[in-house]
Formats: sequence, C-alpha cells, structure tokens
Amino acid sequence: MSDLLHEIAEALKNDYGFKPSQSKKHLQKGKCPSCGEKSLWTFADTPWVIRCERLNNCGFEEHAKDLYPDLFNSWTERYQAPEQAKPQAEQNPHAAADAYLRIARGFDLALIAGTYTQETYFDPKADSGRGAGTSTVRFKVAESWWERLIDRPWRFGKKKANFAAGKSYAGFWWEPPHLTFFAPTPETPADAPKPPMELWLVEGIFDAISLAHHGIAAAALMSCNNYPGHALESLRRLLAMQGHQVPEPKLVWALDGDKAGRDFTRRHVERARADGWACEAAQIPQRENLGKVGKRDWNDLHQRGLLEPKHIEEYRHQGALLLADSAEEKALLIYNRTGRTSFDMTFDNRLYWFTLDLEAYGKARETIEKAQAKGDCDDEKAAKLLDESLRASKTLAQIANCRPEALYYQANPVTDEAWYYFRVSFPDDRAPIKGTFTAGQLTTSSEFEKRLLHMAPGAMFSGSSQQLKRLMQFQLENPKVVQTVDFVGYTAAHKAYILGKVAVRNGEIHEANAEDYFDFDRLAIKSLQKSINLQINTDRDGYDRSWTQHLWAAFGAKGYIALAFWFGTLFAEQIRAEHQSFPFLEIVGEPGAGKSTLIQFLWKLLGRDYEGFDPAKSTSAGRLRTFTQVSGLPIVLIESDRETKNGNQAHVRSFDWDELKDAYNGNPIRTTGVKTGGNETYDPPFRASIVISQNNQVQASQAVMERICHMTFSAQGHTPTSYEHAKALEKVAIEQVSGFILAALRREAEAMKVITETHDANVSFLLDQDGVHKPRIAKNHAQLLSIAQALRAVVRITDEQFALVKEQVVAMARERQQSINADHPLVQDFWEAFDYLNGLPLVTTTGPKEVPRLNHSRDTDFIAVNLNEFVEMASAHRQQVPPLGELKKVLRTSKTRSFSEVKTVNSAIKTRNEAGSEVGRTVHCWVFRAPGASRRT
Repeated sequence: MSDLLHEIAEALKNDYGFKPSQSKKHLQKGKCPSCGEKSLWTFADTPWVIRCERLNNCGFEEHAKDLYPDLFNSWTERYQAPEQAKPQAEQNPHAAADAYLRIARGFDLALIAGTYTQETYFDPKADSGRGAGTSTVRFKVAESWWERLIDRPWRFGKKKANFAAGKSYAGFWWEPPHLTFFAPTPETPADAPKPPMELWLVEGIFDAISLAHHGIAAAALMSCNNYPGHALESLRRLLAMQGHQVPEPKLVWALDGDKAGRDFTRRHVERARADGWACEAAQIPQRENLGKVGKRDWNDLHQRGLLEPKHIEEYRHQGALLLADSAEEKALLIYNRTGRTSFDMTFDNRLYWFTLDLEAYGKARETIEKAQAKGDCDDEKAAKLLDESLRASKTLAQIANCRPEALYYQANPVTDEAWYYFRVSFPDDRAPIKGTFTAGQLTTSSEFEKRLLHMAPGAMFSGSSQQLKRLMQFQLENPKVVQTVDFVGYTAAHKAYILGKVAVRNGEIHEANAEDYFDFDRLAIKSLQKSINLQINTDRDGYDRSWTQHLWAAFGAKGYIALAFWFGTLFAEQIRAEHQSFPFLEIVGEPGAGKSTLIQFLWKLLGRDYEGFDPAKSTSAGRLRTFTQVSGLPIVLIESDRETKNGNQAHVRSFDWDELKDAYNGNPIRTTGVKTGGNETYDPPFRASIVISQNNQVQASQAVMERICHMTFSAQGHTPTSYEHAKALEKVAIEQVSGFILAALRREAEAMKVITETHDANVSFLLDQDGVHKPRIAKNHAQLLSIAQALRAVVRITDEQFALVKEQVVAMARERQQSINADHPLVQDFWEAFDYLNGLPLVTTTGPKEVPRLNHSRDTDFIAVNLNEFVEMASAHRQQVPPLGELKKVLRTSKTRSFSEVKTVNSAIKTRNEAGSEVGRTVHCWVFRAPGASRRT
C-alpha cells in the first residue's frame, strides 16, 4: 500500500502543486480546482482525501480514488501478482480482494473476516472487443451471491457488479457478521445477543459495512426496490423465541439519495408501518450546493470522515423531511432545526415560502412562560401550547406550482453568453423539463415567471423578486461549472467524443447523466449543438454486423473505401495533428448508380439519418454554420454542380470549390465577427472531413483537385444480386448498425497506431507506382490506404478483399494524377473551338485570306482572346459553348496554354474605319501562353 500512497502523493504534487508542511505531516498549498486558491491540504502519509481549507467560501473535498481512478483499477495486477512469487503455502488467495476492501473502501478487514471470497469473472462481450476477465469480491446473499468487479471495470460497460444467475435474494438482506443472529436456527442459543434498538436498512453491502465501522447496525437490501419481507418475518420469529421482553428494533430506512431511493423509502416505510414496525428514515444530502453535485453513498461518507454523531443527526433530519406528511410539517421541521424565520422549501414538487410572525409568536410564548412560572402549566402542556402557537403564527404560501432546481452553470466563451441549467419538476406524473435561464431572468420575478412558463407548460411562479433572489442565493451558491462545445463530435481539447447522449473517451463509453452532461473524472462537459441528432444504440447485443456482406456485394472495393473514409473521419483531427492534412473524398456517378444509397447507409453507421446538403443553396454564413457543427464527422456536399434543363445555368448559383482549400489542413474556412464589446472575431478550425457527391466531377483549381480522392460509380455492372444487397442496406434500421461508431471509437488508440505506423510506407508504395508522382496525391491516397488497414480491427476484411481495396486505391491515385495533368473538359472544348474559329479564312473581295480571327496578341508567345467575340463567333458557326460565367471559372486552370492575365491588348487584328482604311484597336482580352512559348513575360 505504501507504493500506492507514494504514487498518489506524487500525482498530487505534480497536478496541484502541493508542498510539504514544516512538520512534514501535511501536504499543503495545493491549487484548489474549485476556487482557484492555493488552499488544498491533505495528510502526507495518508493522502486519501484532499480538502480546501476555505470551508465557508469553497469547501471542496475529493477522495484520491475519484481524482486518480486509474490508480485504483487494477487490484489483481498490483497486489496479487507478487503473491505468485511466494511459496504456495504462503500465498494469500484473497490478496487482491483484501487490498480492494482495505484501500478502495477503507474497511477494517477484522470486522468482515470470513464474509467474502475472491473470485473471477469473465465477459466475452466486454468493451475491449476481445473478452475480458477480472477478479471479484464476492459475498453470499441469502441463496444467491453478489460480487463486485475490481479490475478495470469500465471494460464491462455499465456492469460494475454481478449477481448469481438464476438465484434470488428477493425479500432477504445481507447481514454483517455482528447481525447474523437475525437469522434464527435451531442452534440459536436462548442467551443470544439482543438485537439493537435501531436497524438501518441500506442498499449496498459496502454501505452496511461502512455504518458498522461507526457502531450502527445495518443490513443491505441489495436493491432499493427489494422489500425485506422474509428477513423481517425471521427477525420477529427470533424475537418471539427470545421472549416478549425483547423490543423490536426501529427500522431506519437509509436508501440512496437519488429519485429511486427516495421513492422506495416512502413506499417501504408505508408498508413497514402497516406491518407494525416503527420506522424512520435517513438521507444523505445529495445537493448541498451546486459545487457538490454527485451521488454520495454511506461508503463515501465513511471514507471522508462524515459519519460522526453530528453528521448522523443531519442525515436523520433529512430523512424526517423526506417522510413529512404535509408541507406544514416539513416547514416546522426546518424551522425547529435551523431557527430561520423566513425560507423557501419544496413539498410534493411545489415551491413554498415560510414566514413566521415573530411578534405574535413572541407574545404567545411570553404568556406560556408566565403560566409556567405560576405553576399553572407543566412542561408537557407548555410544549404543546408552544407548538400550537408556532403553527398559528406561521404563514406558508405556495409561490410556484412546480419545483425549479438549478443544476449547473454553462457558458460559451466564444460569444460571451452564459446560462444556468435548470430542471423543473411537477407534482403530477409529468416528466421533468430541463432548460436554461439567463442571469437577467434569475434576478427579476417577472422575467423568471415568463421564462418558466415558456420553458415548462403550465409552470407558474408568483413569488416576489426579493423571494426569487433569496431562493437563487442558496441554489446558485458555488455552482458547478460544466464546460461546453458548440459542435457534435470530437473535442481535441478534452480528447473526447461528444455524440448527443453518448460520449467516448479513452475507449470508454459514457452516457449522459440525468443532468444532461458527461462527467469524466474531473471533467464535466456537454455540447450546445441541438440541430444534429445522433441515434446511437449502446446495446452491444443490438449491433448487427451482417451489413458488411451487403456492402461488399452491392459496391465492392469502392464501397469499402468509402467506408474506410467514414471510419477515418472519426479520427480526422488526430490524423491532421499527425500529418497536417486530411483528404477530401469525391463520389461521382450517373443517376441510379447508388451514390445516395451508399452515403445514407454510411451515415446510419454513425447514427444519423441524413445524406448531405447543397452548398449552392446556402449562403456563406449558412455554410460556415454547417461546416462547424461537427467534428470528426463528414460534411457531405451534394449536387453542387447539377445540370439544368437545356444546359441553361444562368440563374443557378454556383459554389466556389476554392472555399474548401483551407479545410484540407483543418484551418478556418471563414472568419466572422462576434457581437461583443471589443474587436473579437470567430474563426473556428475545420474539424470535420469533406465528402462531395454529385453527377459531374468537380472542376476546380489544381490546388483543390490535388486534395481530392475520386471515385466514379456507374450503373453498369449492377446485377439483380447487387441490387438486392443494396436494397438490404436501404432497409436496415439505424439502431441495428449504429453500434459501428462505438466499436470504432473504442479502438481509437489501436487505429491511430496503425495509421501512423503504415503511412510513410504507403506513401513510398504509391510514389513507386507508374503514373503517380505528385507527393500530395500520394499522401492523400496513402492516408486512405492506412485507414483501410486500421479498419480491419473493426470490420472483418479478408486478404482477398483488402487486395482489391489496395488495387482500387492505386487506380484512384493514378486517375487523380491524370486529371491533374489534363485540362478541364470545358477548357479542352474551348481550345478546340478556338483553334477552329481562329483558323477560319477571312473572306474578302480578293478571296480568302489567312489571318487570325480571334487571337489579338502581337506577341507569338501569347494568345489574347476576347471572350465575348469568341461566344459571338462560336454561335454564328454553330459551335456549342458553355455559359460565359462557367467558362471564365475554368479557363484560369488551363494547362496546355497556361493562363497569364486579363488585360487590355493592342489588337493585331485590323479593322476598317469609315474611310475604308485598316486600323488597330485596343481590346479587353484573356491572355494565355502559346504552346512551346518561352517563359519571358
């Protein structure tokens, strides 16, 4: 254990800056994560709990196992392994279990000796994907048993413990050793120890053991919904055997402080009282203030030293509040406990305001005290009269027909906006509603009333602004702060995937808590993005992997390459960090080739019912929003170059592909201003990937073309079999296949290792191929090939299939190189038409004359053409030309006759003036270098 304590101490020094005190007994002056002051301290020899010394202003407190869970996750490896080196006779078969109970739970093993064993558990479906085993701590419960998994339990998903299959503990409880006499046997002696005056009933075995350390008799129900009817009957039989002089213990129901625990406490108390048992309750305050959010159980309190008599008194008070029969009874309990004469309180999910008329109550009390002095009133009667006077002097008014409860504070640092996140509960069966309030809405009763009614149907607030401020003063003291991101997907700053209601971090899957955020150890985070809804099925048994057969049969190697790109997109941010770029994917094909079917299915693998958006139909600001909504997910651009009837595109807004150049490297694609008091701008990095799907191939600048990995799909080659498999992909439900994204993200580290280690070799391989010589083209397709190799850890790809995938990637690289070398088809058509028209002889009175018809350049190294003249002449000679706007866009990419500039040229083509003489003129021309021209300007 000394090694573990040393590791904890070193981690605290590194992470919080702790310094040894002069006496060396304490570590002190650590930086508090709650208040930011150097006020943390802990014991140097046993740094189990760290505390902030600013008790009134902060009060932060955390256990080492919550700060460093990785140090408390491998008990067998840490404590059992050394045992194997000892002789067999000296080995302790329970070494790991002993260490777990002593260190992770803080137990004195002498109190529970003989009640547990160390066992093993194996789950072939664990999140590791390979099956996983762990040591367990097992306790016998009635005819069943319960065991806690103690070695890296996150591998087993939500499962942290395990019950014996097919066995039941219903109606019974688990008893610590000192309570075993509760189960009578024929051998039970008549002089057996008497039962305690109180018996606490808790949920977990560790809770019962924790209370036993503080002299409290407790039994574990194992579940909040387990009423121990059989155990209580056995207890009564035992008491009957011991004689009528033995009183029945009072039952103190001390279940967990969550909603289920509170609800079942009320139910069990009602049932137990009906059976003749005296009952009370004890509750752990789960929300003393927003800075201490989180479910605490009795074992947590045991380890933090919070089970002293003064603490137990408070827990009993909380239990009494829970069992109060009316709002009036609850209000009087609070007054008698705190002495406050004005406060808010809730009962049955309604908000009340209590006020005590001090003058009236004081007069009544004075009268009673005078009667006592004269001997006209004994103490019992005086107490009764005081209680009646208190009830008569108080005012209890309902100020809301619901219960608004502040959960935490969240902010968007980019826009300087902030909100408080609330839960509004109702007295009926309606589910709670959650939403945000601004600072202004929390300080003015009228604004609070309007926002509450807007957010929660029928919710009304009738309190004053002063009451609201008092209410918020307590609710918002030291609020929990939840970090936010304004997108869905991977957040590099936190190394986590935020995917709606599911998150993945370090290969571990987390679901959003009841307060709609994710709690990763010391990190609380959520996404503010609401427009993208991912439907991810976390049930591993619900993931149907047969889709891989349909995908291959329908689309072959190209389908798997598209799948690899979708898979790689999940790690686009990590890949860019490693290689400084991530390629674009272009999927082109004629209508009916299956592009939409493929893309819509690949989206299903990520839990989204979607295809893409048309950038030509959106504004620049709208595209910015779309491009920044996701991270580690694809941005699919569809039909951006669609054709129109009769080829007329004059009224069709075009999209400039050069807008995407910076996205290749993850740089911002656009900068916008932020509505703040300064000159702040918002230029978020591009965190996603680009997929282009349309009927025609992208035609853009060479820089953009080099960034694209291109695939062409055709309806030719489709067979009835491939058609049926494609239909199967169309019919598959999202919940059947969305487990793919979780299977992929669980292997983030493994995937990145493969991609990183194989990338350079794949670049060299592609550059060695005939027809591939551009480094950027080789790099893009090498990344795609490396991603396909990493995909094999998630999807079964045979060697034969992978060989075809590799062959297709090589073909794609060659085709991209050829397209880079060649001119755009429209440019090729332009020069063919130009050469034809420019070479037509000029018909004169003296006969045909060989003169330039369109080339105005006097320099033979250049060609200067006026595009309007070109279009006019082409039309006169029935040559097909594209719209002038499209032509201007692509002419700048001309390679065989490279574009130089647009300028006014002294034309070499003579025209005749009114006198009939040939004269020169100046013409606005597009200028290109002639083939074979020198490089002089």
